[in-house]
Order: sequence, then structure tokens, then C-alpha cells
Amino acid sequence: MSFWRVLLSIICPPLAVLDKGCGSILIVFILWLCGWVPGVIAALVILNNPER
Repeated sequence: MSFWRVLLSIICPPLAVLDKGCGSILIVFILWLCGWVPGVIAALVILNNPER
């Protein structure tokens, strides 16, 4: 996980997970609409997953 990805996930979480697939983008976008913190947490969890 690079510094720029972490920074992008803090500023705009859906943009940080663009290359992780449609499902990830949709989940992060919905959580981001519900609140900034859930979107950031979801983006960081998805980016920190070593299997993807």
C-alpha cells in the first residue's frame, strides 16, 4: 500500500479502490455516502488485503 493510495483513500475513498473491481467500488461508495469515516475504513481494509 503506497503513500498515495492512503492519501487518496482519505480524500476520496472510491477513487482509491478503482482497480479492485466493481463490487469494491460500489461498497466503498455506498459507505462513503453514509459517512466519510466508514468509507475511509472500508477503503483502507480493501487496500490492505494481501489476497487482492
